[in-house]
Amino acid sequence: MSLSLDATQLDRYSRHIIMDEVGPDGQSALLDASVLVVGAGGLGSPVIQYLAAAGVGTLGIADDDDVELSNLQRQIVHGDADVGRPKVESAADYVRTINPDVTVETHQTRVEPDNVEELVADYGFVVDASDNFRTRYLVNDACTLSDTPFSHGAIYKFEGQVTTFTTDGPCYRCLFPEAPPQGMVPDCASTGVLGVLPGTVGCIQATETVKYLLGEGKLLDGRMLFYDAMDMSFEEVAFKQNPDCPVCGDEPIESISQVEYAEEACPVNAD
Repeated sequence: MSLSLDATQLDRYSRHIIMDEVGPDGQSALLDASVLVVGAGGLGSPVIQYLAAAGVGTLGIADDDDVELSNLQRQIVHGDADVGRPKVESAADYVRTINPDVTVETHQTRVEPDNVEELVADYGFVVDASDNFRTRYLVNDACTLSDTPFSHGAIYKFEGQVTTFTTDGPCYRCLFPEAPPQGMVPDCASTGVLGVLPGTVGCIQATETVKYLLGEGKLLDGRMLFYDAMDMSFEEVAFKQNPDCPVCGDEPIESISQVEYAEEACPVNAD
């Protein structure tokens, strides 16, 4: 049994420790891991909850928004008393009530070309729970260029999608080379989103994260999982690396500074 776990931890994580696929060594690996969650909204909420409960030792949370009343229908790490507070502060307080083993690092900032590489550099895995294409491409490019694995999730009304990107497969730009024109994808303020939907999609992202950290199971690398809550159905679509991809192809760029990013975000529901 791992000597790095104390008596309280052996009790807290007992249901992990008795599993052959986790055990005390796997739990110690989780406690030594560091994960950055980009977005503390609808998708980020269940990700943050379950990674904290699982004992991921260092949890970074990046978000520049404040909590609004309309968030509470789905962003379950925030409550009435948090309205008006920065989401990173509210989420960090929530984590501390769940698990004192977790060190929370808050980044109250918008992810931009001049800070994304520095943000990603401090973590072993990244969860993209953002709500716009610009941030998605920034996270993809920074992670891909630094060989940092990451999870992608998105939601729309009753539908969601999840995939995982590692250093051995395609990247987000292989799947979506360019963002759609602004106005083509409506945001949740104009179309709405089922409150429980991000819980399902975010839990899948958290599951992929824990599996990666444990080195167990088959990840959604090169596979996009589509979820339809109305039909309660899942569909899987395989995709491959694009040799012409500017980030992971045969002639990749060297830095995200070589890429132009739109100034205004093109919204898509992940929030």
